[in-house]
Amino acid sequence: MATFKAIVIDKAESGQTVRLTDFDEKNLMDGDVTVAVEWSTVNYKDGLAVTGKAPVVRRFPMIAGVDFCGTVEESSHPAWTAGDKVILNGWGLGETHLGAYAEKARVKGDWLVRLPASLSARDAMAIGTAGYTAMLAVMALERAGITPSRGPLIVTGAAGGVGSVAVALLAKLGYAVTASTGRPEEAAYLTGLGASEVIERKELGGPPRPLAKERWAGGIDAVGSTTLANVLSMTRYGGTVAACGLAGGMDLPASVAPFILRGVSLVGIDSVMCPLPLRQEAWGRLEAGLDRGKIAAMTSEIGLADVIEAGRRIADGQVRGRIVVKIR
Repeated sequence: MATFKAIVIDKAESGQTVRLTDFDEKNLMDGDVTVAVEWSTVNYKDGLAVTGKAPVVRRFPMIAGVDFCGTVEESSHPAWTAGDKVILNGWGLGETHLGAYAEKARVKGDWLVRLPASLSARDAMAIGTAGYTAMLAVMALERAGITPSRGPLIVTGAAGGVGSVAVALLAKLGYAVTASTGRPEEAAYLTGLGASEVIERKELGGPPRPLAKERWAGGIDAVGSTTLANVLSMTRYGGTVAACGLAGGMDLPASVAPFILRGVSLVGIDSVMCPLPLRQEAWGRLEAGLDRGKIAAMTSEIGLADVIEAGRRIADGQVRGRIVVKIR
């Protein structure tokens, strides 16, 4: 059996180790499709896994990385044949199933989505799980009837991966977008993506009131905790907030007041176990509706050897936009 390069996380007495090493193909997990991985990306969850700041990894040793794009090498799954270009987001990749930061992956064919025709593998990972999650959140707001005519929307954690794509998507769809960030120096970057207003995170950082002044028709929150509680208290009557992140914490120090006095809805966005039809719809929407120039402007590129340091930086909130990883 051949070996290939991979970022491997393992347990140690002092916590965990993470290194770029050779991995034996015979140790890949069960699956009916083997993929030559070409591109991946660095998501916030990858940063948590690489640094050990949160218990993302559930088995050891683990190849890190929660998403990839590549070419099918072998398949016994009826939907896939050698040469097909495929995307994988979630399904426990990099958590319970050996992940994306490797030159090869063996996975279940039911987890895969076909790469849209007009996207390259690099394009797909510039969008990545962050962009796919942002589109799922946009779709949830649309299903809730939140149209541009309802008023402005708030995007929290706006300079991060999910936030950056969410701002670009919403702006292109005609929404007025308020971008909230803890990095006010990124204001020009965010207005360039389409934000009509940029506010500092501290405006959403104080102790939440049960009900505050109504400001937004809804929003996409990638932060959680006090930030999300404040957003809910400021959401207009009948509004909807899509929650998809926890960069600020897993707690939610809110009251029921927005829900029972203003009819506000809080919708959870799960990108990991999302059903295949929604995944396919999201990627179709991303292919057709995302400004490629804006994605290019928010994306930087690294190699596999640079992933560990990039994971540390994203976990510390030091990364703007998207990072793609060239695997091969």
